[in-house]
Amino acid sequence: MKLSILLVEDELSLADIVKDNLQAEGYAVIHAGDGATAQNLWQSRAPNLVVLDVMLPQLNGYDLCKQMRDAGDMTPVLFLSAKGQVEDRVKGLAAGGDDYLAKPFHLPEFLLRVKNMLKRTGWAKTEPSDASFQFGGHTVDFRAWTASLTSGAQEPLGERELGIFKLLSSRAGEVVSRDDILDEVWGDDAFPSSRTVDNFVMRLRKLFEPDPSNPVYIHTVWGVGYKFTPEGIADKEKV
Repeated sequence: MKLSILLVEDELSLADIVKDNLQAEGYAVIHAGDGATAQNLWQSRAPNLVVLDVMLPQLNGYDLCKQMRDAGDMTPVLFLSAKGQVEDRVKGLAAGGDDYLAKPFHLPEFLLRVKNMLKRTGWAKTEPSDASFQFGGHTVDFRAWTASLTSGAQEPLGERELGIFKLLSSRAGEVVSRDDILDEVWGDDAFPSSRTVDNFVMRLRKLFEPDPSNPVYIHTVWGVGYKFTPEGIADKEKV
């Protein structure tokens, strides 16, 4: 079965070019020319990836993405917009986007970003026996992209957070370097710093640790990376 991409773009000439190139790469493409139609198609067709313009009739891309994230939908989103300033990119990522590419763009770069985003989300398609991970009273559901916490709360997890947790939990007890995390979770199409990894780990600690400043599950190994101990070990040495 072909991977499906929802292309949300109101400029028809550009939409036709992007659609033709995506189809040439073997993807099934669903097109929407406004935000309201896009929302309906997003909910009914469950695409593997959404390529989302910002300036749209009826419902802009930022608001559409945020509404879907608030509803618990974690489909990867690549913003594609003429609004390319730093503050625009930050706004898109804050709304729940996973990547942001400013217009005009080079098609080979765009297609590579799409390919890598879809490749990274492959780890979320787990077998039933690997669909969840339990530790310390928490349950992480890799298929639903959610964490059920000891407090009874259920929190959505973003692509990066889930990717980092899945990597650490699959190598429980081992030290996983920041470089390994960047390679596995971000891939080749983005160039974040190691500090970016630290920020996502801080988010995971806020969710799972009884005291995030003194972690018992996700430990820092200074100068290297992180180690996950599902049984919970006091971090006396701050490792």
